[in-house]
Amino acid sequence: MSDDDRPDGDPRADEPAPISWEALAAELAATREVAASRGEDDPAAWDAVAAELAARVSDLPVEEPEVAAVPLEDDGDTPVPAPEAAPEPEPEPEPAPEPLELLDPEELRGGLEALLFVMDDPVDEVTLAGALHCDVGQVRAGLAELAESYDARSAGITLRRVGEGWRLYTREEHAGVVERYLVEGQRSRLTQAALETLAVIAYRQPVTRARVAAIRGVGVDGVMRTLIGRGLVSEVGSDPDSGGGLYATTPLFLERLGLTGLADLPELAPLLPETSTVLDEHPDS
Repeated sequence: MSDDDRPDGDPRADEPAPISWEALAAELAATREVAASRGEDDPAAWDAVAAELAARVSDLPVEEPEVAAVPLEDDGDTPVPAPEAAPEPEPEPEPAPEPLELLDPEELRGGLEALLFVMDDPVDEVTLAGALHCDVGQVRAGLAELAESYDARSAGITLRRVGEGWRLYTREEHAGVVERYLVEGQRSRLTQAALETLAVIAYRQPVTRARVAAIRGVGVDGVMRTLIGRGLVSEVGSDPDSGGGLYATTPLFLERLGLTGLADLPELAPLLPETSTVLDEHPDS
């Protein structure tokens, strides 16, 4: 756009137009061709043209060519913007809790009695409600009704609240019966089966119930409960191979037999029957 084409009031009207290096080169080439056609290719003439162009160039702004921006290499001093943090994954929704059931009163009473019977320590209402899949308030009401029913019919057991939990106890009126049974049971003689089982444990301890049963050839669950109840045998660990409990004799066993240790047990070999006798009694062995 020439100076005559600019509208009045344009702040750029008084500014010289920027020089274009391409236009300047074209003008020089045209001037040289004209001079050559006239036979005026004189160095002095070119000096005059150059001086005139130099004067024009000094008064005009230079039109800078546009250069694409090139990213600078990181020299260690230029701060590098931190990368944007990846959005955190949304947490998975928690599974919906199982809906609570409204148990029938008889079903609730039976479930409470079964749970209380197998609990060794007082159990709280929240634990009972979780096992029965019902509301805590229903469990609380069921426990109160169960305790009242025991008291109403003078049952042999009573349900008591101990601290934050509930537990079944024998009724105080029957304490004499329970005590007499326990004392006399401790003084009663062991059966032949109990003595044989106790002997196997004493000589093979620690030993599992399955091993004792295999040696005796019969089940020993009932006999083991008797020996454990008498305090003559106790569980001392678990078998690493089968996972079954390992049993051994207790200090009470040594006390009752008058022994200071297991080393005082008599030798087993003289007590065993002769092989011929065993074969006569068990010809199929």
